[in-house]
Amino acid sequence: MLDNGKNESNPLRGYANTPILPLSKACAPLQEHLHNLSFYVDMALEDTPEQPLDGLTIDESAAIRLYTIEWDAPHHSLYSMLNFHLKATNRQELLPYFKYLKLFISALSKLQCVPSLTVWRGVTKNLTEDFPLDSRVTWWAFSSCTTEMTVLENNMYLGREGDRTLFSVEAINGRSIRDHSHFVTENEILLLPGTHMVVQSQLSPAPNLYIIHLKQIKPDEELLELPFEGAHIFPKEMHPWYWKKRFSIPMIFLMILIITGVIIGAVLGTRKSFIPHVLPCTNPFESFGSINGGQYPSSIVLAHFTNDTYLDAAITVANESSVIIFLGDPTNILHSSKIITGEQPVSIITADFNNDTRKDLAIVNSGDNTIIVALGIGNGLFQSQNTYSVGSSPSSILSDDFNNDNKLDLIVVSQDSNTVNVLLGDGLGNFIVSSNNSVGYYPSFAVSADFNNDSKLDLVVTNSFDNTISVLLGYGNGSFLIHMTYATGSYPTFLISDDFNNDNILDIAVINNKNNTISILLGIGNGSFYSQYTYTTGSSPICLRSSDFNKDNNIDLAIVNSDDDSIIIFFGYGNGTFAEEATYATGNYPVYLVFGDYNNDNNTDLVVINNEDATVSLFTGRANGTFVFVQSYGTGNSPISLTVADFDNNGILDFAVVEQTDNTVSVLLGIGRGVFQMALNYTVGKNPSFIISSDFDNDNNQDLIIANSDADSVSVLYGNGDGFFHPPLNVTVGSLPSSLTSIDLNKDGYIDLIVVNNGENNIRILLNDGNKTFYMYSNYSVGKSPSSIVSSDFNRDGNIDLAVTSKDDDIVSVLFNRGNGSFYTSANYTVGKSPSCVICADVNKDTYGDLIVANYGQNTISILFNNGAGIFYNISTFIVGRYPTSLVAVDFNNDEHLDLAVANSGSNSVSVLLGISNGTFQSQIKYTPGIFPTSIASGDLNNDQKPDLIVTNGKSNDAYIFLNNCPK
Repeated sequence: MLDNGKNESNPLRGYANTPILPLSKACAPLQEHLHNLSFYVDMALEDTPEQPLDGLTIDESAAIRLYTIEWDAPHHSLYSMLNFHLKATNRQELLPYFKYLKLFISALSKLQCVPSLTVWRGVTKNLTEDFPLDSRVTWWAFSSCTTEMTVLENNMYLGREGDRTLFSVEAINGRSIRDHSHFVTENEILLLPGTHMVVQSQLSPAPNLYIIHLKQIKPDEELLELPFEGAHIFPKEMHPWYWKKRFSIPMIFLMILIITGVIIGAVLGTRKSFIPHVLPCTNPFESFGSINGGQYPSSIVLAHFTNDTYLDAAITVANESSVIIFLGDPTNILHSSKIITGEQPVSIITADFNNDTRKDLAIVNSGDNTIIVALGIGNGLFQSQNTYSVGSSPSSILSDDFNNDNKLDLIVVSQDSNTVNVLLGDGLGNFIVSSNNSVGYYPSFAVSADFNNDSKLDLVVTNSFDNTISVLLGYGNGSFLIHMTYATGSYPTFLISDDFNNDNILDIAVINNKNNTISILLGIGNGSFYSQYTYTTGSSPICLRSSDFNKDNNIDLAIVNSDDDSIIIFFGYGNGTFAEEATYATGNYPVYLVFGDYNNDNNTDLVVINNEDATVSLFTGRANGTFVFVQSYGTGNSPISLTVADFDNNGILDFAVVEQTDNTVSVLLGIGRGVFQMALNYTVGKNPSFIISSDFDNDNNQDLIIANSDADSVSVLYGNGDGFFHPPLNVTVGSLPSSLTSIDLNKDGYIDLIVVNNGENNIRILLNDGNKTFYMYSNYSVGKSPSSIVSSDFNRDGNIDLAVTSKDDDIVSVLFNRGNGSFYTSANYTVGKSPSCVICADVNKDTYGDLIVANYGQNTISILFNNGAGIFYNISTFIVGRYPTSLVAVDFNNDEHLDLAVANSGSNSVSVLLGISNGTFQSQIKYTPGIFPTSIASGDLNNDQKPDLIVTNGKSNDAYIFLNNCPK
């Protein structure tokens, strides 16, 4: 509800006389007024850095963060109740908030007032009659405003239909709270209580859209008491250059407002979508993967078991009768320990059952019909296991305060007993079985919430064999009454409740496992629901979660499909309808999903349990609602080089890796979504070191050529076009071949081969006769220990030239093509120490191919700019990781500037340098692949029109896939 300023409230005074306290003590008087307040206080404190910005203390910054947190439905948030009492004529109910207000307003007063600017606030009603021209109004609540016009599109604020009022406020003392907010992506400007304004104008630029222009002024009397002596509510007065023009500027502003209104009217009156300017993506990849989850992991919870800022995980392992605890740390590595449980643990929840501020566990054991409660110590360990008998074949568990005694209770669903068991807690971690409630046939899952708005918790239970859900209304004393039964799809097994249509009434989404759908049942508000409508999912959906993944203030859905080995994301429109947005591959037979901010980037991440391959998949979320999963694939021993191409002609990229120790090449065929089949292996020569792919026999199928260093040969494998290759044909070359490139040098229509011979300090040209035969044409001397080669038309004469790095001379040699396949050395250019790799790309957008060199011995890359005549100049150097060995140049973030990705074998990292302009780059962003990365390649591996990365790791014997998460 918007404060229309018409109440007759007195100035806000009295709170400043209270002492300033730590946040937990300042909120103590509110514990009985706000649901589960201590949980959100802990959340705010845990999310606050040790050294907050703007000179605030941890408690001050956390007080602001607590104000911005949204409580779980259906409970009212702190900001909602605080502002409700601030706007009341009688502020007697505000007294318990005084200690928090002292801390909160003290923190806000320490923030600099933003410069005078126009902020926006919107509501979905016509308020023009409440704001007559030239009238004065006071907003007594804290008022959240924005500087970003994208708020106009958001159904939570203004939307696109119906009556809408948009307030344009010339604010003079707003505070930007982004650096202390729970939502760091929102540019929220907070106006303080007592904001006094004059109505300047009204405008209706489109049907049902009303703009009210307010100008903030300093009131005649103090409306908000200063929190402490010397505090500033308003900025210090200054008379800048425009003081003399103070009468003409409002007229100019009014003209600007009218023009702006016309533009807004055009946007909101004629367009269905508002597309803001998108800043370039600055972090294209995330490095997460899978962890081992024991034999048949079945359920998972995320929590802070060690009371640090990194999420931990607890996983039930059915076949081992145990729970594995994974503790997170700053390196995103999970360290594990184990708890012994009853037989076949299948479900787990976490909460503070004994009120010691530490997370405890409750575990369902399906095999012996018990639950175990394990109390947390706070360091990731658990003690005092109490066992309770429940119904037959218990399958799921949930916790809340069902008898309104401020102590957590438990609900257990027992399948074979067709019951819901209620266990009431004493607040010390002990429970007693209170009642058993009969439901439908073979119940499988339950959720609790206040579905009829009587402030008492109710239950909804899925009945798998009945194809129904049962709604049980709570009496508030721990007992329930079956209210209604509703039809669902076939074999409902899982459900959630949330507000899908933004009407402040809880709705339900149900998984229907056997007909591959989800059912949406919108709530009426009295405990009843409308009939279902359904959406098709993947095969055998098994788990479902809801959250606002893309931060548009509408609830989205994530669905686990066990037979498809996938999760599907449905984005919500905010009116109860959804659209399928994306599908992500998981491990083998995923069964359970939870979400949280695993990597502390303020975006929602997903964690999926994969039952049959006993792994846990981690998907890191981005602010646009997309997710990234980095998969690793085992290779042979010591993979050193790779190439990417479509080997089976299915339109999906594959890759091939050479393994030095095994003398093999492995081919991994892509099946879409960035997933690859197990490798096919081919034996080649001794100590293979480099691989390239091209169509060497003009049959429209990709072939492979591998340099075999210790055999002084190359192996040629001709492809069939179905992902398989003929046995290798070996061709003798010079001593210690170390690198290859291919191009049609003599313009006869066949791809020729250039081999770098490290042992002879030369390159060898092998011409292709078109009959699957290569013959030696010529040799050319280069520097000492040549290491890498690249080909391009450097001098723009229509002939392909060569550039070769030499590690012992620290040079790159450029050889010009005479036009008949013969070469001459143009120049040698000094680069960094021990250059290991060279590529060619136009990094400064002058249409000339420049050279980028990785300097292995100097931990840098060098950029050599081409003047168009094949002369290189103005070498620029950029720092990367230790011992760079391989690099690629691609526009990863779609900003039309080339970026670089470098594999660093000495630091086990990948450096990504985002291009800016004119051949300059930002400082490196580091990603973690496996151990001793040796080669890197790029391509669109999941067919989403974005370049991804593959990295081979020589000592962990695998290849890592980094999927690109930037917007298209």
